[in-house]
Amino acid sequence: MLTIGQLATYVGVSTKAVRVYHAKGLLPEPERDSSGYRRYDAQAIIDLTRIVTLAQAGVPLADIPGVLGADADSAAKQLHRIDTELRNHIRRLEQRRIRLRHLDQPDRLCLPTEAVHYMERLRVIGLSERHERAIRDGWILSYAIAPDITRAILAARTEQLDDDEYVAVLRGYDRAAEWDPDDPRLAGIAFAAAQLAQRMTVVSDLPDFDTLPSETVDILTGHQGLESPAWRRLDELVTQILTEQSGRFG
Repeated sequence: MLTIGQLATYVGVSTKAVRVYHAKGLLPEPERDSSGYRRYDAQAIIDLTRIVTLAQAGVPLADIPGVLGADADSAAKQLHRIDTELRNHIRRLEQRRIRLRHLDQPDRLCLPTEAVHYMERLRVIGLSERHERAIRDGWILSYAIAPDITRAILAARTEQLDDDEYVAVLRGYDRAAEWDPDDPRLAGIAFAAAQLAQRMTVVSDLPDFDTLPSETVDILTGHQGLESPAWRRLDELVTQILTEQSGRFG
């Protein structure tokens, strides 16, 4: 007859693990002998070995009695189900590992593949880090609240990265971010941006735009991602120029 320590040693687990299996009802707990010790027989070694084998294979403790007490066909079905659950769990863990590896790459962490490609191409233009961050955060926001429209506008923006005038306006905004809002150089950037806006696809041009809730529209059109009085002034100037041109030719 064996003590709990001897039983644990034979099977290769701790006495604490044996007590857990007792508490869970997996392993029968023998009565104490006259000396106050629990004594285990050979069957306990067999039973504990089966329990440990299933537990180490990933079978949840709650499922072990059902597997041990089932016939061959039922046990096979239960093990198949558990195997499927384990594979799904492994897949979720792998996805977490991928996200963990990308913690130092904000683009890949938060954006879909097509937006990551856009950001990679944008980086070649040579904008400031905070401007890039503002653009990236804008895409994150847009995908969160209006993914379908965002995918459509992203496709248009990606094409425009081959447009020299578009790139020139991006660089102009980048340079102007810290300028005084009364800086006379803003007028030239605003004029170029207004000319570009007349042939650009904007969010409000998309077919599904009218279906968006008003609060979503306010968020999409109101977010700049960068606190810049000069940018606010640029937006005012662009709006003014477009209004004047519309009145002149409309």
